[in-house]
Amino acid sequence: MIEEPPILRIRRSFPRPTAAQIDAFRGVPTGFVCDAMNGAGSLDTRIAPVGAALTSGPIVGTALVADNGPAEILATIAALEFIQAGDIVVAALHGYQGTSASGDLLLGMMKNAGAAGFVTDAPMRDIEGIEEVGLPAWCTGLNPNSPYSKGPGTVGDAAAVGGQRVGSGDIIVADRNGVVVVPFDKIDATITALQGVKAAEADLEAKVKGGLAKLFDLDAMEAEGKIAYFD
Repeated sequence: MIEEPPILRIRRSFPRPTAAQIDAFRGVPTGFVCDAMNGAGSLDTRIAPVGAALTSGPIVGTALVADNGPAEILATIAALEFIQAGDIVVAALHGYQGTSASGDLLLGMMKNAGAAGFVTDAPMRDIEGIEEVGLPAWCTGLNPNSPYSKGPGTVGDAAAVGGQRVGSGDIIVADRNGVVVVPFDKIDATITALQGVKAAEADLEAKVKGGLAKLFDLDAMEAEGKIAYFD
């Protein structure tokens, strides 16, 4: 006979990035962060900004993962107890689109607890209230259907969200382009790579503003046998 598992599993502590590590990503566009990780790291395109996220600049914070499962928000509710200032709550509903992952009141409680943002792989609801709360959020759309809060769920561990593994303690960078996860063990390497990305972007931007209209020398590529023309 199998015993009933607990409805909530809570990881009470996990490695967190330092304030200096988080500050290194402040004001950095998500595209730069992806470039620094070899063109990867973004969550699924369907996870898009809503409410205040449509007008705010890039936000950055520590991921606090609430793994709910389909149509569930028990883990997200429990995560309210563990939010530290500046955290970004990441609610996994395993991509289920049939119910909302949060409404304005739950989002308001996250803001009151000190969260910097909210990310989910499911829809949200109460858009007027979400806009009034003002906490930047990213979701897959809007759906007024109510979720359950019976569990099971896990707080403070990891979950698959939008095609990426997101672990509590990872860094989340999000803006109007989308959401990027920087794995905890890649934070320092990504910060180092960002310096080169910023320099390259600044150089190219200056050239474009100065009139640059193309990137490749097709004649030279043809001479090297890299291009073959045909009619």
